Amino acid sequence: MSAARTHRSAEEIGRTERGPRPLPALGRTKEVPLPDVLTETLPNGLTVLAARRPGVPLVETVLRIPAASPEPIADAARTAGTEVLAETILTGTAGRDRIGIDDALASVGGELGVAVDPEYLQAGGSALATGLPTVLDVLADVLTAATHSDAEVARERSRLAERIAVARAQPRTVAREALMRRRFGDHPIVSEMPTAEAVAAVTPERVRELHADLVVPDGASLVLVGDIDPEAAIAEVARRLGGWTGDHPARWLSAPPVPQAGDLELVHRPGSVQSQLRLTAPGLDRTDERYTAFQLANLVFGGYFSSRWMENIREDKGYTYGAHSGQEFVPGGAVLGLDADVASDVTAAALLETRYELGRMVAVPPTEQEVTSARRYAIGSLLISLDSQSALAGTLSALHAAGLDVDWLRDRPRRLEAVTVDEVAAAAVALFAPTRFTGVVVGDADVVGPPLAALGGVVRGGGR
Repeated sequence: MSAARTHRSAEEIGRTERGPRPLPALGRTKEVPLPDVLTETLPNGLTVLAARRPGVPLVETVLRIPAASPEPIADAARTAGTEVLAETILTGTAGRDRIGIDDALASVGGELGVAVDPEYLQAGGSALATGLPTVLDVLADVLTAATHSDAEVARERSRLAERIAVARAQPRTVAREALMRRRFGDHPIVSEMPTAEAVAAVTPERVRELHADLVVPDGASLVLVGDIDPEAAIAEVARRLGGWTGDHPARWLSAPPVPQAGDLELVHRPGSVQSQLRLTAPGLDRTDERYTAFQLANLVFGGYFSSRWMENIREDKGYTYGAHSGQEFVPGGAVLGLDADVASDVTAAALLETRYELGRMVAVPPTEQEVTSARRYAIGSLLISLDSQSALAGTLSALHAAGLDVDWLRDRPRRLEAVTVDEVAAAAVALFAPTRFTGVVVGDADVVGPPLAALGGVVRGGGR
């Protein structure tokens, strides 16, 4: 005699005598559950944003200092110097060596990291909430008294040069640099990675000069999120960082030129078995009234796995493992980017299908079902992306730099729910027309060049 069944299978649960059990409708999320943010600017010009988010006894810190070059064109030597600065700022101060800094942070379960790009020098990390005073002490020490010793500069310079040499051999790095030049010419924003040779030429004296020039409080922001009392945390920052001074305000990066539509540039990479497709067009700033509709239109086109472009060149044609479209925010606006890596023998075919899908966004507007799916994804991913203290701190820092606050973030679901299908269709027509785009194709021009030339709209450029 068989044993009595004690449970039903998922298939049985999901069906009734009349057929599949209908799924309940998704509820509407009216706002993101976010804490209040207390904001105060100290007399030295440092703006502090503090928010209490309990749950785990930690605090996240994100310091953002505008660190643009004073020159109007890309400066490879300066980029190299700022990279070495970021690598050595935590290696010693007048009162602590590298081990002393590490020990102080370890005593409160803390860590700090520093990174730099053409716009900002950023320092961030986490620690036990009770250890915030210690973290701020270390931060104040490295900001005001980092020595960038000759030995540490030599050590980190060598390591950085090795990492850069490896990174520059990667096809995605080649494609990124070519795309940025295509977008913005010789504007300083294109100086994202120095050459190993430029790094090797950086002197300790130059790093110390750059520290004095870049690491200033007036215009910088410090975000604190965690199990803290916001008022007490800001008072602690004032005590520990109030003495940080500079002789000039931080420098903001100027707005780069708007990318101009035109042919794609074919960048020759001999022997490559893959091609990198990178298309770009002007995007929309977060403050543009069409931004929310554009966000949904982008999801329909290529912003997530169920998008039209992904379905075409991955699921249907098998040309790529992944295709993605999205925005990058730059001073004064944003740029839309499309990227996919494909085998050399299907490069022209993949570009043809990409142009087809761009044209279809104009000729065949997003349907109500597509918009509804994109809307649900946008709201759900927003909630997930802000679930941790570190994610919220990073987002608040980026929004503050863009002149926005937590209310803009809190209201996102309502705005996403309010966008109509017609508004999404209008954004698709305005922003995804194929004639708005330019870009690059990186690959073996001897292999991919002839079919791309026959397809048209691609010109031979530089090589590697």
